[in-house]
Amino acid sequence: MCDPCCVSQLACCCGTAACSCCCNCCPKIKQSTSTRVMYALYFLLVTMVCAIMMSPTVEQELHDKVPFYSAMCKKLGDGETCKMLVGYSAVYKVCFGMACFFFLFFLLTLRLNNSQSCRATIHNGFWLPKFVLLVACCVGGFFIPEEGGFEMMFLKVWRYIGAVGGFIFLLIQLMLLVEFAHRWNTNWSSGVKYNRLWYAALALVTLLLFSVAVGAVAFMGLFYTHPEACLLNKVLLGINGSLCFIVSLLAISPCIQKLQPTSGLLQPGVISVYVMYLTFSAFSSKPKETYEVAGLNTTVCVFPFNSGNESDKKIVTVVGAVILFCCVLYSCLTSTTRRSSAALRVCRNSEPETERARCCFCFGDDTDDNDEEKSGGGQNVVYDEHEGTIYSYSYFHFVFFLGSLYVMMTVTNWFHYDNHEIEKLLEGSWSVFWIKMASCWVCLILYLGTLVAPMVCPKRFEA
Repeated sequence: MCDPCCVSQLACCCGTAACSCCCNCCPKIKQSTSTRVMYALYFLLVTMVCAIMMSPTVEQELHDKVPFYSAMCKKLGDGETCKMLVGYSAVYKVCFGMACFFFLFFLLTLRLNNSQSCRATIHNGFWLPKFVLLVACCVGGFFIPEEGGFEMMFLKVWRYIGAVGGFIFLLIQLMLLVEFAHRWNTNWSSGVKYNRLWYAALALVTLLLFSVAVGAVAFMGLFYTHPEACLLNKVLLGINGSLCFIVSLLAISPCIQKLQPTSGLLQPGVISVYVMYLTFSAFSSKPKETYEVAGLNTTVCVFPFNSGNESDKKIVTVVGAVILFCCVLYSCLTSTTRRSSAALRVCRNSEPETERARCCFCFGDDTDDNDEEKSGGGQNVVYDEHEGTIYSYSYFHFVFFLGSLYVMMTVTNWFHYDNHEIEKLLEGSWSVFWIKMASCWVCLILYLGTLVAPMVCPKRFEA
């Protein structure tokens, strides 16, 4: 019973077959989706390794629990704790290898439209050799020579390259959020003409989103402001709250409704919640502020969990890290769907827009389900790229290349990398604070642009 599955997995690892699960009860999966998931797993694996490298707790556990760890480190000539395998420089080298891996495949798949070509089969198969190549790239970074200060020069230059790539990836992430908000509204609005329950769902979700946004403003006003301190928090919270209110009113104004009949309150609701989340995250990342109360310096304007309790700090860090990496994976995967690529102007979607209201529409369908299926010893695979590629392979790898740089900068705390630990991911840093606050304003500007653009360039948006 296991033989067909073993054969299919062997063909996946060493051949051109698509990867799938061995369980027959799993729903069918498209080859294009299977490929993207496999690259995402590679990306997630390296990201986890980077997080471990920034954790002194894990370093100590390895030293105490792993047999021959100290002896191995001594053989490598790096002391008893393998200092070269931990810290920001190790993360830079590993992410350099992962970035090189995805950039290599970006070059390999440039201007590739034929899914049956040799380059396409390399992209869609041979997962074991590609894993070996990824490991080799990541390990290769540790062989950068130290003589003549070359390693320090490399780390400095790579830091600035990472910062530029991280900012570009952050911009793509914000553009995708705006596209997600518009798509959600368009998708559910298309169901109103057939079933009025979709209208009730729109109203309910919109009310929920604005309730969360208003509740977030009240929460931050209560815990992140102080009558005699935290002036910056008060000003920025007031600015961001006012901007969210302004774009919400603009979205339902007659001049916008005339050119965009589907514009409503759902989109500004999504944007407002995300802006409030970024504001909260920025306030949490801000260096702690003290105020003298009864002759004692007291920390004010902090999250209730940040009271010094280590278990509370770990909870906040884990939740923040999970949200961060989920956003990164979502951006990497959805930015390469046909619709999102068209929204980002990477490619043109020449097919007519057909919307079918669905509760789960995030990833959408790039093709119809009437494709050939292949049944084996496990999950059925739909080979959906017989007539050509359904997404840009090169752009897919380029987004993961940028994602590698973004992860590198985020895990090492951007420009405050010295003595940083993954356990302090959400602790105070002015650079992280202003990056997140600027992201709020960029997100609002991008959404405002989608509202105003049809008024400024009506001919471009007539179709």
